[in-house]
Amino acid sequence: MEKGVQKSLSTHDLAIGYGKNVVGQHINFELHLGTLCAIVGVNGIGKSTLLRTMGRFQTQLSGNIQLNGKELDQYSPLERSKNLSVVLTEQPASQNLTVLEIIALGRQPYTNWLGTLSAEDEKHIHFALDAFLLNDLKHRKCHELSDGQLQRVLIARAMAQDTPIILLDEPTTHLDLYHKVQILKMLQQLAHDQQKTVLFTTHEIELAIQLCDKILILDGNENPFGDPCELIEQKHFEKLFPSEMVAFDAKTGSFKVSK
Repeated sequence: MEKGVQKSLSTHDLAIGYGKNVVGQHINFELHLGTLCAIVGVNGIGKSTLLRTMGRFQTQLSGNIQLNGKELDQYSPLERSKNLSVVLTEQPASQNLTVLEIIALGRQPYTNWLGTLSAEDEKHIHFALDAFLLNDLKHRKCHELSDGQLQRVLIARAMAQDTPIILLDEPTTHLDLYHKVQILKMLQQLAHDQQKTVLFTTHEIELAIQLCDKILILDGNENPFGDPCELIEQKHFEKLFPSEMVAFDAKTGSFKVSK
């Protein structure tokens, strides 16, 4: 690791799955603060399972997950909520909450038992509203929002939680190309400008290649991890899909249908 660069999230020989059903194993990566990283791979390879394991919605089968150099299991739930926030694909429990109320929920780890917001809490909430262009929508109910707007709200809630690490499961699902790019560029800005570690699962491999600092490819074998350019040079993207159907063009960083 580079001198002066803080390692925030890492795994060593991690195996994930359910009970005796191993979904993925031999997963190794190390992320530093200020990094945007995508988890990519074919359907059913374990992308969401990995993210849910990192967020402690399920336990790993074996191996290690470290948060700031400390085993994730050694954190209390409150400590974990101050270091790691998670945005899953599930809709908010109450669609009647306003945008402002949803984002304010991100401050729960810091409020007193009455849930009273301090001036510091208000500062983080309004900063998140500004960063994700939500001021004009803050009094709207969640059920009145488009998919893209709701996705921005959920990410803004994680931003208001002010954790050094943010995990997101498929943040661009059901969005058109413009809104996919908008969300990913916002995540890139959040990682770089606020020095966050942002790790997300995605099927948007070509966008991830263009915008991410690191990529983890779940392939059920090597699970390569590194800079997009390194992974292209090592021909890892060419092995993702059957070549008779889809070919990867290393020059453009894009996939083309084989004719």
